[in-house]
Amino acid sequence: MLMTKNSVLRFQHYLIPLIILITCIFIRWQNVPVIDQLRLTVFDFYQQIAPRTYEDAGVRIVDIDERSLQEEGQWPWPRTKLSELLYRLRASGASVVGFDMVFAEPDRTSPSRVIDDWPQSPERDRIAEMAKTLPDHDQLFAQFIKGTGNVVTAVQLRNGDLDTLPRQVGNFSAAGEAGRKLSDFVPVLPTAASNLEIIEAAATGNALVNVSPGQDGIVRRVPLMAAIDHDQPGIGKPVYPTLSLEMLRVLQNAPKTMLVRMSGASGSTRWTNSEGIASVRVGALTIPTDHAGYMWVHFTGHQKDRYLSATDILDGAVGPETLQNKMVLLGTSAAGLLDLRSTPLDRVIPGVEIHAEMLEQMLLEHFLTRPYWLAEVEMLVLLIVGMFFIVGVPRLGAVWPAVIGLAIGGSAVGISWWAYTQELVLIDPLYPIVGLAAVYLATSSLGFMRTEGERRQVRAAFANYLSPALVAQLAEHPERLKLGGETRDMTLMFCDVRGFTAISEGFKANPQGLTRLINRLLTPLTGCILNREGTIDKYMGDCIMAFWNAPLDVENHTHNACDSALAMRSALKELNTNREQEATQANETFLPLNVGIGINCGECLVGNMGSDQRFDYSVLGDAVNLASRLEGQSKNYGVDVVLGEDVAKRVGNDFAIIELDLIAVKGKSEAVHIYALLGDAGMASTTQFRTFADLHAAMIEAYRSQRWEDAEGLIAQCRDTAHEFTSLDGLYDLYAERIALFRTTPPPADWDGVFIATSK
Repeated sequence: MLMTKNSVLRFQHYLIPLIILITCIFIRWQNVPVIDQLRLTVFDFYQQIAPRTYEDAGVRIVDIDERSLQEEGQWPWPRTKLSELLYRLRASGASVVGFDMVFAEPDRTSPSRVIDDWPQSPERDRIAEMAKTLPDHDQLFAQFIKGTGNVVTAVQLRNGDLDTLPRQVGNFSAAGEAGRKLSDFVPVLPTAASNLEIIEAAATGNALVNVSPGQDGIVRRVPLMAAIDHDQPGIGKPVYPTLSLEMLRVLQNAPKTMLVRMSGASGSTRWTNSEGIASVRVGALTIPTDHAGYMWVHFTGHQKDRYLSATDILDGAVGPETLQNKMVLLGTSAAGLLDLRSTPLDRVIPGVEIHAEMLEQMLLEHFLTRPYWLAEVEMLVLLIVGMFFIVGVPRLGAVWPAVIGLAIGGSAVGISWWAYTQELVLIDPLYPIVGLAAVYLATSSLGFMRTEGERRQVRAAFANYLSPALVAQLAEHPERLKLGGETRDMTLMFCDVRGFTAISEGFKANPQGLTRLINRLLTPLTGCILNREGTIDKYMGDCIMAFWNAPLDVENHTHNACDSALAMRSALKELNTNREQEATQANETFLPLNVGIGINCGECLVGNMGSDQRFDYSVLGDAVNLASRLEGQSKNYGVDVVLGEDVAKRVGNDFAIIELDLIAVKGKSEAVHIYALLGDAGMASTTQFRTFADLHAAMIEAYRSQRWEDAEGLIAQCRDTAHEFTSLDGLYDLYAERIALFRTTPPPADWDGVFIATSK
């Protein structure tokens, strides 16, 4: 029996959403990186809103900071100095000391090694014999490590060829399904950077310092254990604990073997078919993990209370009570030592602080968890809710599905947030929301496919260079869009970065950084234009070309352009403030960004221009060329916004404007008056500005009348008055130079005050 058209549509209402739902589940099952990153972004957002409250759990970081390097000498320090530091820490009552650094090379400051670098001579041989009687610094350091006790050294797994296996002190015993090994789940790397054998042998424990950032470089989880890809008889691949875990074991004087509970272990409940690691038990503490043995870190953000400077310890500036019964991590925040990481809360943080945060959570038994089986539960919920909408949405119409979808989506977010804040469980709300949105869009769009297709076409054509308000108007009334060319009264703007060449030279080794800087600049400037009904014509490197009053009518478009220029000035100031703070924090040179803006108005031809193969919606005309020339003159006159004569006539009563000059720009024989935009109507109405404007106008009149002394006197008054609200020193320096030149070389008798511009 042939299906009717209505039957086909009804079948599509079920089939298309079902295909979408199955696709969503399949993508989630495959754990596509993009989806995984979105989920992690949600979890990052949770931590940013509600980070872990800092509680003093007795963990301190002895920091080899910039001040320590300045006062104690460059890194690496002699092992004798580290021995002294270790002795002072343990003598002050530190319960455990963990090194977040690897001592892989012999100490070059040992007497015997120093003499090896001396040229051959009888005197060298005599001193060498004497040096053999002096203690080796590495041996001395090992003696201090062993003598003080409760010291954990560091190992870093990496790629490369394996020389020797690091010493394994803390190890693991797995409880789970027969035949499964820890190395089936935990990270495995081929080799490791380990300490000198004499140093490792003296330590109470030996542990990993790998923190494993995500694909975006942000550390969210840290492996509590990892293996080296080297099978040992009867053991398999050796598995090493992370630094915080090993320090916790040493603190408790717990057995060297820690218990790992896996899926299928005796006494555990198996909720799904997922396999993985569930927890690690060390001494009296059980630490939950994800399926690969990673611990989710619940960050507090950078806390100065954790830190003690290494030089203060060496100088005895820290009292014994400060370190009594404290667990101490020895690491570095110095930028040159390259142990800086990113977290959801801090863009740059010393790597040692991540280990400190983990150790605090272990001591406080405060664990952020995402069980290995939770992903399957989320997919099951998605399937149930998705099937409900597949069956119910075609019967409910367009409004109620949206209401129900919002309710379910809000509930998913609410449950996820509650689980995070109250139970410290990470539940992904993304997929229920995505599933609902996909099903709703599929069902509701079938009846309006043609109409929505037309609207999407219009939006796609203009969304990149029209304001959102104009795009919305065109989407609702596409008939108002006139294709081809038309003549309109328009306002044009050109904006260019000043001194961009000098800024670019600082990014020769980092072109991606230059791209990010340009994007960071153009984004707020573009927003200032689009938010005031402007249209972006094009980007030309660091230059923006924009216009108003096309393709749709914009009331008071000249005013909107001036408002945009003032908003761009404020946005640029805020951007420079933020960049200066960032440069100060990063100890980098700061170069401010400055722009020049030219605004003009007049009759222009606007429309789709180009070739049969490619065309753009753009604008042509003499007014466009003049706007470009005005932007170029902003640098010469020491101002950031230059207005054409017609612009000044239209907006002069609503903005703070002064005349700059009577100028014949390059490419034009006719002279035009140009103006500077200093501020808004609020500034224009002040007594200070009106007084200044009168003085400035008088100065211009005296200059054009060749009354040089009067003009110079008025320039001085203008400088003093202008400083109350802006700086125009560049402008008045220019006029002072012209007057000085005219005194020696007077202008022609018929000179009318016109300045001939020789540059664009």
